Amino acid sequence: MYYEKELEAIIKSNRFRKRELNNHELLDFASNDYLGLASEKKLFKKAYKLLKDETCFAPKSSLLVNGYHKIHKMFEEKLSYENGFESGLVVGSGFLANISLIEGLVRKKDVLFMDSDYHASGILASKLVSNVVLFNHNDPKDLEEKIKQYVISNRIIIAIEGVYSMAGDIAPIEINNIATKYNAILIVDEAHSSGVIGSNLLGWYDYHNIKIMPNHIKMGTLGKAYGSYGAYILASKHIISFLENRAKAIIYTTAPSLFDIALGYISFMQIIKKKSKLKEKILKRQQIVSELISENTDSLILKIEISDNQKVIDIQNKLKLDGFIIGAIRQPTVEKAILRVILKLDMKIKDLKKLLIKIKEYQ
Repeated sequence: MYYEKELEAIIKSNRFRKRELNNHELLDFASNDYLGLASEKKLFKKAYKLLKDETCFAPKSSLLVNGYHKIHKMFEEKLSYENGFESGLVVGSGFLANISLIEGLVRKKDVLFMDSDYHASGILASKLVSNVVLFNHNDPKDLEEKIKQYVISNRIIIAIEGVYSMAGDIAPIEINNIATKYNAILIVDEAHSSGVIGSNLLGWYDYHNIKIMPNHIKMGTLGKAYGSYGAYILASKHIISFLENRAKAIIYTTAPSLFDIALGYISFMQIIKKKSKLKEKILKRQQIVSELISENTDSLILKIEISDNQKVIDIQNKLKLDGFIIGAIRQPTVEKAILRVILKLDMKIKDLKKLLIKIKEYQ
């Protein structure tokens, strides 16, 4: 067979993965549905109501041909307004959004400085452009030192995540200060921070109380806290217009699903409406983690280092027998194997406590 040896090597290293049907009997502490909105039927019905009287229910073509729908526009305008940006653009997925931003914005004489732990979609996109520099994870000092080393004839572009998907740690505000100092464009991937951190649950810029400026770009997804599927880019009108004209992953792909965008819009409105209650629930779960297993997280991602591929699989399997599903994350996603627990708001406090006690027992 064509890839038999490679598959054997993956299996031998305990890195083999395969799709498994979602087992609804297990308590879900693995998915990125942070606020539990993906299971709320009321939101589903409201999204359906938004679309049911339309003349078509699919975009049919790209945003720039004939696929741009009033549902897309409504969502973009609401997101932009609430986040303090001039303009927005819906995209098919977070992966496509990162491809769009990096392939579209980084031109020949620009230099892109990217956090070494940036999402795989961004790392892949960086292979499409010239002059890419990785700086040490969440290290503003290393970032500035590397900027100083380069003679840059055009733009500086910095790419970070608001909350990093594996460790759950938050990017420091000093990176924004460096972007301001060097007049750099700052791309923040807020896939795991929107809906989870910030005084208004709007993510990283909100968390650090940063006033949105023309050099700021926010990318977010609907497949996490917003309980749907798709993504968006928020920026100045100037940058959004440039992406419409240069980003291949926007120009040459079908516009996002109308129902998914409608559901994302309804979920976003729900978060705005119930932010105080949601923030209380988030804080409660963070406190329980600290009290029970002496770990800290500022997001809803709990990383537990195990550093043994077979052991994380064994612990995951034991927890399945106990009625729980969590992430057993191995290379190449992480450098060393970890257990990844999502402190989902739709999971009961008593079940979270039971899970944490079990994990401590199995470590």
